[in-house]
Amino acid sequence: MSVDSAIVLAAGEGMRLRPLTKNRPKPMLPAATKPILEHVFDQLVDAGISELVVVVGYRRDRVQSHFGSTYRNVPITYVTQEHQLGTGHAVLTAESEVSGTCLVINGDQIADSRIINDALEAHDKSAAATIALLQRSNVESYGGALVDDDGTVTRIAENPRDGRDYYLNAGVYVFDPAAFDAVRAAEPTFGEHHLLGGLSKLIDMGETVRGAVSEGLWVDATYPWDLLDVSFELFDTGVVDGDSEAVGHETTTVHDSAELRGPVVIGRDCAIGPGAVVGPYVCLGENTTVNSNAVVERSVVDADTTVGANATVIECVTGTGVEIGAGSTIPGGPGDVRVGDTVYEDEALGALLADRVTDRGGVAYVPGALVGPETNIQTGTTIRGTLAGGTEVRS
Repeated sequence: MSVDSAIVLAAGEGMRLRPLTKNRPKPMLPAATKPILEHVFDQLVDAGISELVVVVGYRRDRVQSHFGSTYRNVPITYVTQEHQLGTGHAVLTAESEVSGTCLVINGDQIADSRIINDALEAHDKSAAATIALLQRSNVESYGGALVDDDGTVTRIAENPRDGRDYYLNAGVYVFDPAAFDAVRAAEPTFGEHHLLGGLSKLIDMGETVRGAVSEGLWVDATYPWDLLDVSFELFDTGVVDGDSEAVGHETTTVHDSAELRGPVVIGRDCAIGPGAVVGPYVCLGENTTVNSNAVVERSVVDADTTVGANATVIECVTGTGVEIGAGSTIPGGPGDVRVGDTVYEDEALGALLADRVTDRGGVAYVPGALVGPETNIQTGTTIRGTLAGGTEVRS
């Protein structure tokens, strides 16, 4: 089915990804060297979408200033969800900007154009909505759907745990006008209107909801260490070209004695110093410097970051404007990571350094450390656990 418009849901913060989302929403966090949302736009444009309606909310300025009014010659209309009252509420906020059948997609997960096209092809005039689905062994952390042999969805559940064979909900939907009406009619839960509640309402009303099972690429970051897995998956599936002979940009300089071990991807205006080793599985955002004899492996290093001479950085995620001092050591995971009130054991995270963390050098990081933005760490310190933003750490 030919559909021109897509509603992209990009209003949420992504609280489980704090402290990286302190200054920007989850859709603007890096996947390789581009924001997650930019990958979403790429897949939509590749699937033939010619109009983007983007629902923004939390730190919407970061989205609008990055993309402006068009992306790859496709116009963008921004709609503001002033209060985050659920995904259903977000969809209804954008309803007036589309007409007829449209696509609805999560802006904080990457679903490739195959998934989008599979959903569009499965949608027909008998259906009020179609959901893109994936075969996954564990769907408990996401939404799931049960499907009859003819492709009709019979049940939609959030975090299903009843032992039945659910497909994973990929967060890609085709909506006819009746689907908007069902979202509006669904009862809110704890004051929020949920998209899945509206789709369940459609089924209860006797309307047909189709399921489109796809084998396309789908990746999501729920927790800080997932940002590593997302970028690595983009390398492994070829979405990001990590060939060490072709990485970088004409404005990037790599010293003759430096070593790049693919897969790696390097943004513009980066500098790799003498004797430095970068890779494998490394993403360097634009204007990043890796100084002499530093080692960076299996890491996502965001823009405007400096890695000091002789530093070791393994399984690390940084925000923007981070300074990792000379001789500092991030040895890689596994480590225990606290997110809110929960401790996740043995995760592959050496450390997470949020925006504008300054490490003065000779700092040792215990695996799983989370450092909040604007933190200043003096020379010779050992960092473990979670540090709140704005902390001054002395040895």
